[in-house]
Amino acid sequence: MPLETESTLRIRSLIQGFRPNNGDLLGALHTVQHEFGYLSHEALKVIAEQFEMFPSHVYGMASFYEEFRFTPPPETTIRWCSGPACRTKNANGIKNAMMAVLGIDELGNQTDDGKCGMILGQCNGTCELAPMVWIEQKSVYEHPVGNLTAAKSIKIARALSENSDVPEALND
Repeated sequence: MPLETESTLRIRSLIQGFRPNNGDLLGALHTVQHEFGYLSHEALKVIAEQFEMFPSHVYGMASFYEEFRFTPPPETTIRWCSGPACRTKNANGIKNAMMAVLGIDELGNQTDDGKCGMILGQCNGTCELAPMVWIEQKSVYEHPVGNLTAAKSIKIARALSENSDVPEALND
């Protein structure tokens, strides 16, 4: 048996309580993704071993669900709200302005340097803040920013591309 990497050992310790044929696979996938930000090939292999499955079956299960990632996430993710209240208040214009400033060609992609990505976020019922985005960073899990205008969204995108603090950019 080859030497195990530090991340393999960490994955094994994270999923040691999960058992095959017990409905635990999704829980194990979520646990590993929460720790590492995505599911690597290594993680899929370790999970497959734990669950006595082929790695392709574990990948098939994970790839069925949109929330699982197979590449490292960007440092910052912008979730763009696509709900009806946001759409009636120029959410598409906000999305397009932010993507243009960041140089992202479509939702689901990230900047060339991997620092910022933009994805579709579903309405969470905070329609009084429409139009809005959620900014997710490693240090701040979720930072909602609402009542956006095109000018505000451009300020946010510029702040993110320059590694500046988003709240400070909004106070200018």
